[in-house]
Amino acid sequence: MKAGIVVFPGSNCDRDVHHILNDVIGINAQYVWHTEKMIDDYDALILPGGFSYGDRLRAGVIAAKSPIVDAIMKKADEGLPILGICNGFQILVEAGLLPGALIRNDKLKFSCKWLEMEVLNVKTPFTNLFRLNDEIKIPIAHGEGRYVIDDDKLNELHQNNQIVFKYKDQNPNGSTEMIAAVCNRRGNVMGLMPHPERASESILSPDKTNSNAGLIFLSLKNFLTPYIKK
Repeated sequence: MKAGIVVFPGSNCDRDVHHILNDVIGINAQYVWHTEKMIDDYDALILPGGFSYGDRLRAGVIAAKSPIVDAIMKKADEGLPILGICNGFQILVEAGLLPGALIRNDKLKFSCKWLEMEVLNVKTPFTNLFRLNDEIKIPIAHGEGRYVIDDDKLNELHQNNQIVFKYKDQNPNGSTEMIAAVCNRRGNVMGLMPHPERASESILSPDKTNSNAGLIFLSLKNFLTPYIKK
């Protein structure tokens, strides 16, 4: 079982994800530089948070043109589990792998805090260990995390069960319907703005209690295990 962590110039959460996958969850994770074009050896891909290319022009838009993205798109079509976290979410959206857009927070300020989100879809590789309406304590850290989408495509998200997580009680960035995460129709590609890698160990929690955010990565391990055994 091997996951690739795609590193772009300006990524800064890649080591956090690497630690959580290897040392906490038990998934062999390796860094993959953004110029790599051969990614056949990986059972899953993670696009971590950060500020790829300094968020020049628009967050994620330059990284979405990196050589590896064509290979990621092919793997997405093949059903490979792909997760984009924060900047990784922005890159997946800019590459057209996920619907909608991510723009500046409604208050035009960087937002960094812990909050809660609610689980709406438990049928993805990243949510299969959750129950519907579970609540997750998790931190956010973004300046361009406001998820927007037109009404017609929003209706499609609802019809196809593509809204995976919603913020609970507070909308930190003005996202449409408080959306925190979406997936593609097949469910194998998911992007979320909050940072599960920063909430997968109790020592990182403000009250030193275990957050269930780590179930996002454990769900991936659970999803991959039957395939690896074959």
